[in-house]
Amino acid sequence: MEKNHQPEKSSSFNEGDDDEKNSCADNTLQAAESPKCSNEEKSAAVEITEVEMEKPEEMKTGKTEIEEIEKPEEKEKEGGELGEPTPPPEIKYTLETASEDIERFLSNLSTPTEEEVEAGLEIPEFIEKYLDLVEEKITKHESLDTKVKGCQLPEDDASFLKAVDQISKMYKNLSAVFKLDSNQGPLINRIGRIQQGAMSNLEDEFRSLLEEPRFVEPEQKQEVADQCPIPGQDQSAESNEESNLPGHSQEVLANLNKIAKEMISGGHESECCEVYMITRRNVMEETLNKLGFEKISIDEVQKMQLEALEREIPPWIKAFKQCANVYFSAERKLAETIFSDYPSLSGSLFSNLTRGMFIQLLNFAEAVAISKRSTEKLFKFLDMYETLRDSLSAIESVFPEECAKELRAETTTARSRIGETAICIFCDLENSIKSDTGKTPVPGGAVHPLTRYTMNYLKYACDEYKDTLEQVFKEHSKIERADSTSRPRNYEGDSENYNNDEENHSPFSGQLMRIMDLLDSILETKSKLYKDVSLSCIFMMNNGRYMLQKIKGSAEIHQAMGDTWCRKRSSYLRNYHRNYQRETWTKLLGCLSNEGLNVNGKVVKPVLKEKFKSFNAMFDEIHKTQSSWVVYDKQLQSELRVSISAVVIPAYRSFLGRFSGYLDSGRQTEKYIKFQPDDIETYIDELFDGNPASMARRKT
Repeated sequence: MEKNHQPEKSSSFNEGDDDEKNSCADNTLQAAESPKCSNEEKSAAVEITEVEMEKPEEMKTGKTEIEEIEKPEEKEKEGGELGEPTPPPEIKYTLETASEDIERFLSNLSTPTEEEVEAGLEIPEFIEKYLDLVEEKITKHESLDTKVKGCQLPEDDASFLKAVDQISKMYKNLSAVFKLDSNQGPLINRIGRIQQGAMSNLEDEFRSLLEEPRFVEPEQKQEVADQCPIPGQDQSAESNEESNLPGHSQEVLANLNKIAKEMISGGHESECCEVYMITRRNVMEETLNKLGFEKISIDEVQKMQLEALEREIPPWIKAFKQCANVYFSAERKLAETIFSDYPSLSGSLFSNLTRGMFIQLLNFAEAVAISKRSTEKLFKFLDMYETLRDSLSAIESVFPEECAKELRAETTTARSRIGETAICIFCDLENSIKSDTGKTPVPGGAVHPLTRYTMNYLKYACDEYKDTLEQVFKEHSKIERADSTSRPRNYEGDSENYNNDEENHSPFSGQLMRIMDLLDSILETKSKLYKDVSLSCIFMMNNGRYMLQKIKGSAEIHQAMGDTWCRKRSSYLRNYHRNYQRETWTKLLGCLSNEGLNVNGKVVKPVLKEKFKSFNAMFDEIHKTQSSWVVYDKQLQSELRVSISAVVIPAYRSFLGRFSGYLDSGRQTEKYIKFQPDDIETYIDELFDGNPASMARRKT
């Protein structure tokens, strides 16, 4: 007997308390009416029917549950007339019980041939009722508060998803069997509309769940937790994980996975992916905004003032590090969890989402690299360089191979541009030194502001970024333009002073020495602005000692400069010291010479008096002048005073002891011998304090 594709009627349509005879009678009637039954089968069916018709009326009623539900008043009337007891409660036809019938219907439904379709493929009556129930379910689901959907009870959520799955399968299978212009076209259209509504509902819920960690306020989260607590969930642990992206609970992730699977299997993959991409991109952009980084175009960067641009770089560094080391990894796990059944899709979504965000961050770096150069930008540039350099391994580990290869190349390019610009900025320090053409000498021979700025700049650069600067100069100075005015020279052989140095200097150390040599040359020029040669020497000692102390005080810059440079610098300082003593104190000691004092073995008193007088006047002038000079370095100040005392006091004491007796005691002695050796020592200790003082004021 050929199969007519008419599915069996659902057991949920038959009363559970009817005996087997009722069922047999129904089956016999169906067999008798079937046009394809044999004559023998028809005869048997007629006989059975006649026997059944002789039975009491109540034995012949075999109504389905759906008929009982549709005609409750008629049934009650019949029961009242016959005096029968009230029948047992009916089994309610629900979405859960109907789903079993639908499953059997879908399993029996195959794609028939055209002849079989023309022979007649009947649609069971319960399909319409099932569609009513599904529509009711969708309406109820839509009425739920969006923020409550994410923590619905699992069984309710599962029943909704199962209904959507069945609707999708039914639409797909029936669309394959029937054409839309057939008799079943309206039914297929209705199923399609229901599926579309269900998918729209899932799409909204999918979006809501994805947005949940970022857009729900703390008090709202507490409200949600109170409304639908999840059994076994550790609320404190959840709050601790709130700061982690993406920050979803396991229950929400499970629901997202189910929804994604249902939408994709239902033919709505593009809608699902679009919602995911847009929502997650918004979440990530909001996260970056909270870190202080906002999307800035290249033109906007070019127009920014230095201070404004410097304020934008730290948030960029923070955002880049967080993305490379935390957020991108979390996004990958999120995509892999939600689309666990579709690994290629999850990889594509993750790559497309994060790649765009990553390129946006790199664009900012490249925009900064081509912005107007300034020595103040160097350290921000080096921070950016280190960020790009240190993030490469994280990028390679989190992205798929092809995408990682592309982003590595993009990152390397941005890093190279930052490195080249950093070299130019560092070399521009030479131009800054050369451009200081001021003709006003620093009062008191103090440390020049240019010296302070340059040495503090170099010390900070070496203390904080020496290794990075070494790497930058080594890797990127070779590719700088040949015509660049800031191109660092190859230090080997560049300076005659260091040709015989056995140390092998790195490109950075060579550039550092060039800057030191240039600074020294500029200071030598500025020292000539002083009319007093002694003060010029003090100026060079002050600045030279400041440079040397800065270098010795930093292990990093000391290592870069080397011991040879430091020894030669110390030698220069000693030369300036000797020149100072010669210009100042040697002239003073000339007043204490024996020249012209002895004539024929006798001391010439007028000459002696003149020598004492000259010594007093010269020492008074030196004290008055040089007490206003400045030596801030206490060690250098002490060295100068000690060296002066060692030369002047013994000579004066000796001269005073030999010739003071030739002066008449009383008024002559007081007039010509104004200083005792102890007084000389006291006045010498007042030199280089930067406070002008006169001996007259001290004596009063």
